[in-house]
Amino acid sequence: MRGRTNHIGRPIPSEEMSTLVAAFRVGDRDAFRSIYDLYEAAVYRFCRHMLNDEAAAKDAFQDTFIRFYEHRQELRGDNVRSWLFVIARRTCLNVIRAQRKTHDSFDEGAHAWKEDVEGDVALRDEIDRAMRCLPVTLREALLLREYEGHSYQEIAEICSIDLSLAKVRVHRARLAMRKLLAAVVLHEK
Repeated sequence: MRGRTNHIGRPIPSEEMSTLVAAFRVGDRDAFRSIYDLYEAAVYRFCRHMLNDEAAAKDAFQDTFIRFYEHRQELRGDNVRSWLFVIARRTCLNVIRAQRKTHDSFDEGAHAWKEDVEGDVALRDEIDRAMRCLPVTLREALLLREYEGHSYQEIAEICSIDLSLAKVRVHRARLAMRKLLAAVVLHEK
């Protein structure tokens, strides 16, 4: 498993993480704050990319940490990162389901090339548009792998799927992104 780092970016020894998790399980607020500081940026980034809506992402992020704290005694082992992403994923999927019930919109801008592409900001916008076009299952797998650096095994655990399916979803997401971004790449050349 990848090394965990503290807010300064230094690896946290596994025995220190075990102590932190044990304290968190019994309700230690300082332990919760330390865990929050470790993972807040990654969880928020995941929510933002999954939902493509700043306000909804903030709500999902907050709900994730509320549920994380409320269900702290259910945490098994020391793999806090995977458990947090399971909660974040379920929270985001609930938001997406609720949004689908209220409206089913089509974003024409995501399917049309804009001539005014300038620099990396425009490329980032095109990548974000392409990500929004992916089905949720492919988007979450790609986000977890490419943006958050999870292993295929961790993706499988977070998404409650087989390891082989995690690999397939990441592969299919990459292929879809290549296809969706082909116009951007051709235009750049």
